[in-house]
Amino acid sequence: MKTIGKSVIRKEAEDKVTGKAKYTDDKYAGDLKVLHGRLLTSPYAHARIKSVNTEEAWKVRGVRAIITGEGLPLTGEEIRDRPPIAVDKVRYHGEVVALVVADDPVIAKRAVSYINVEYDLLPVVNSPTEAVQEGAPLVHENVEEYDRDEDIHPIPRSNISNQMKIRKGNMEQGWSLSEVTIESNFSFSPSDHTAMETRCAVCEIKADGYVHIETSSQAPFMVKKLISAYFDIEVGKIVVDTPLVGGGYGGKASVFQEILAYIASKAVGGRAVKVLHSREEDMITTPCHVGLDAQIKLGATRNGKLKAARIQYLFDGGAYSDKAVHLSRAGGVDCTGPYEIEHIWCDSYAVYTNHPFASPYRGFSHSEVLFAFERAMDILAQELNMDPLHLRRINAIGPGDLTPTQVRLNRSNVGNVVECIDRVKELSKWDEGKIEEINERIIRVKGAACLWKNSTIPPDSVSGAILTFNEDGSINLISGVVEIGTGTKTVLAQMLAERLKMDIDQIHVRMKVDTQTTPEHWKTVASRGTFMAGRALLEAANDVICQLKEITATVLRSRVDDLDIGDQRVFLKEDPSIGLHFKEIAHGYTYPNGNSIGGQIIGRGNYILQRMTYLDQETGRGNPGPEWSVGAQVVEVEFDRRDYTYRVVKLYTVLDVGKVLNFMAARGQVTGAASMGLAFASRETFLFDDLGRVLNPQLRTYRPIHYKEHPEYIVEFVETPHIDAPFGARGVGEQGLLGIPAALGNGLSTAANVSLNQLPLIPELIWRTKEGK
Repeated sequence: MKTIGKSVIRKEAEDKVTGKAKYTDDKYAGDLKVLHGRLLTSPYAHARIKSVNTEEAWKVRGVRAIITGEGLPLTGEEIRDRPPIAVDKVRYHGEVVALVVADDPVIAKRAVSYINVEYDLLPVVNSPTEAVQEGAPLVHENVEEYDRDEDIHPIPRSNISNQMKIRKGNMEQGWSLSEVTIESNFSFSPSDHTAMETRCAVCEIKADGYVHIETSSQAPFMVKKLISAYFDIEVGKIVVDTPLVGGGYGGKASVFQEILAYIASKAVGGRAVKVLHSREEDMITTPCHVGLDAQIKLGATRNGKLKAARIQYLFDGGAYSDKAVHLSRAGGVDCTGPYEIEHIWCDSYAVYTNHPFASPYRGFSHSEVLFAFERAMDILAQELNMDPLHLRRINAIGPGDLTPTQVRLNRSNVGNVVECIDRVKELSKWDEGKIEEINERIIRVKGAACLWKNSTIPPDSVSGAILTFNEDGSINLISGVVEIGTGTKTVLAQMLAERLKMDIDQIHVRMKVDTQTTPEHWKTVASRGTFMAGRALLEAANDVICQLKEITATVLRSRVDDLDIGDQRVFLKEDPSIGLHFKEIAHGYTYPNGNSIGGQIIGRGNYILQRMTYLDQETGRGNPGPEWSVGAQVVEVEFDRRDYTYRVVKLYTVLDVGKVLNFMAARGQVTGAASMGLAFASRETFLFDDLGRVLNPQLRTYRPIHYKEHPEYIVEFVETPHIDAPFGARGVGEQGLLGIPAALGNGLSTAANVSLNQLPLIPELIWRTKEGK
């Protein structure tokens, strides 16, 4: 292949590195016709709203509207439990209490400061474990009364919005076969996505009733669908534009700022209103990265063969469900990591707390459950006195095995776990020893983890692609995938160039998504962009090829079967010198006498997920997605035994990606994901006080990884093709993150000779655990 597998420069690269790229906020910078919305947010995590006094705020010159929560519909993607602006009570620190619209952002912010709200504090639920205790304060008093999807079953008079069950095998038999058992608890608090671009939306309601929204979203078609449902607007009258997005990582998959922008525009007669979140608002007011409390019990034979797993996952969904139900479901689907276990009992709960509400985070709850399960695997290896990688290898899931949801695996729908383990073992020189003495204070240690992930997205998820021609024979590629930094649209161009055997520079990719003219793509999440949009694109390419050949066959008076394409030409196979250039036929062919045939060629393609099923409510049985991506990772750390500080030296990742489509882009995705996993594992977290308030809502105190703190990243790929995927490719966008928190936890547990089951792994936590404090 000439294009697939090569390191092609991204289509939007020049605009990004020169600063020409325009994001949502950039488009309206300095536009005096646009009004500005600013938020008043709650200083408490749980409190009754006694009164909201806006009298002084209205005196600020330039204020156009002050909006409170009365009369607004409840929102939420799977459970409608969230008022866009709080009514009667607030449920998390940072929740929106009022929205001010003014002529400029400074005026709006000043007016916000004059709004006076009186609160009565309520007891706070500060963790999912607290939330499920008998007598815990209720975040929602009547959760069962909310409108919700049919397959969601909240437990009345509780803080549980949904329970997902996995029941495989017979647990009594599993424990009877187990000669060794271990049991442990694991936990971490919610955190933030910290995308470079904070969330922004602009809404204008036209005189003809059309609603125009421009937004930094990973899911513009979901914005269109939900705004229509919430506010009873014809779906065809909602147009959502999404330009380039400056990072999302799942956080911009939820519909949030768009609702506020619509409410604001409606309050000022339809004028365009921009709602741009400050960094602090983007961290604690908008959806965050989910937290988790987990309990895992494993049973195995003395030679290390896993027999039984009893698991409980309590996902910290925060104050509103939004995507928490789906996150808890995805965690349950792949609850055990990439291992064959005959007897499994897993309960995965979405739990309300008084924390910011949860949205997807790169990996969609898989790095979270893998931290718990892969730590448990190391604890079991220690109990068995067995090498941790050997334990994983002898239990690796593969063709012929059943997943927790009882899908029979084959070489196509699961990657090669064993090969990933063997390769990462070789790369990291694992057999040279897990511990190396550097000096009397410093030791170098290694920690390992395996990973797997299915997409667990709705079985009717769709994607479409359109191809049009320019007069010079070049092609325009239009897809609903949002360019959020993944380079997916460049990979789509590579696929098209390969299929049409043409120069990728002659393929022009439309970066902006417009829901009125762009074919729908469900969401740009779950590592499904390349798979779904790629399938749609290849169908569109085949459509184009058929049309090109039919016109050429008429002109050359040949059979369609005798023609081939390449270098923007359609030609005879037996004599390639005889043929026509795309530019001669793509807009119709004109004979020398003036007669014309054909017409404008427009290629179209679509894809909908195949052979997926809903999951059984009582057992979890069903097919949750098209394939599992797998891999293995090792973290190498230098640890100071005196003060418990450490430095990550090297990070090894081997993923089975099916087929590498763009080598440098794939390596970049894995490296970026691994760095996120390292930051999540080692430092990023929200710190809550007893009142549930976030104590570190700024980048000065919330600590992402810094440039000089990165280790050396070593990345390699295994290629076990997925038959249903374009060119056999598996997902790669999220997978590089998934095993890193567990691998770091396993390495530091070895270094400190203590079991570290909480995140983030800061020196103080290691010290407190070591000292029993």
